[in-house]
Amino acid sequence: MSNPLRFLLVLVLLGIAGCASVRTLNAAQAGAPVIYSGTRLDWYSLQGGCYPMERFGAYAPKYAALDLPFSALLDTLLLPWALAVELGVGLTVQGGR
Repeated sequence: MSNPLRFLLVLVLLGIAGCASVRTLNAAQAGAPVIYSGTRLDWYSLQGGCYPMERFGAYAPKYAALDLPFSALLDTLLLPWALAVELGVGLTVQGGR
């Protein structure tokens, strides 16, 4: 594997580990925002929000300004799922025999 490709892979893995979208969706706190949750958490942190755990169920990444565009991209990709969750549509998947 070439050095630039290896560097990109490490950067992506580190970004996912600290991604606000992944953190908020993994928290599954009742009453927490679902639509653009990671982007909202980053913005809340950048605006000096004091209680991210109570509002979002997750702490903001250490570098919220750096994470913001990536969270916005991931939140946009997950928007159909987030809208379904917000509207109460059950998206259960069951395996066949």
